[in-house]
Amino acid sequence: MERAALPGAAREERLRHWIDVYAGAVMKTCYAYLMDRALAEDAMQDTFWKAWRHMADFENRRMENEKAWLMRIAIHTCIDYRRSAWFRHVDRYQTPDTLPEGAVKVDWQENTLAFDVCRLPDRLKQVVLLYFYQGLTLQETAQALGLTKSTVHRRIEKALKELRMRQTGGEDREA
Repeated sequence: MERAALPGAAREERLRHWIDVYAGAVMKTCYAYLMDRALAEDAMQDTFWKAWRHMADFENRRMENEKAWLMRIAIHTCIDYRRSAWFRHVDRYQTPDTLPEGAVKVDWQENTLAFDVCRLPDRLKQVVLLYFYQGLTLQETAQALGLTKSTVHRRIEKALKELRMRQTGGEDREA
C-alpha cells in the first residue's frame, strides 16, 4: 500500500505549510475540547502526525479544503483522548487564565460564553467550533464532520438555542 502520493520533499513542505498556517487553529480547537494546555499540545502534534501519515488519502480524495480535513483529524484525535481512562478520572475544571497563548483575553461575559460552548454536547460543540470559531462554511463544516449540510444547520440552531438558554439563566427571551 503506497502511503506517499507526493515525493518526500514535497510532503515535508506541505506539512510545514499546514503547521505554519493551521497550528493555531488546531491548538485552539484541541484546547476547547480538552480544556488542558498540555493535552491540547499533544493532540495538536498527534493531529499533524496523522495528517502526515494520511497525506496520500488527502491527495487521492482531492479534497478542496485542507483546514476542514485537519479539523476533522483534530476533533477525532481529541475524542480519542477523552475516551482514555486517565482523562475520565481527572478534574478538568479550568479558569480563563489557563487559556493557551494567543487566545484573546476577553471580558467576563465572553469568557462565560466560551465555557458554555465547551460544555455543550460534543455533536453541538463540533459544529459551533468549526462554523463560528474556525470560520468554515456550512458545506466545509459538513465535509469535516461527515454530515449533511442540513444536519449541520440543525445542530447550529440547536446549539444557539442551548447557548441562549445558558446565557439568560434558563429564560427563553424569544417572543
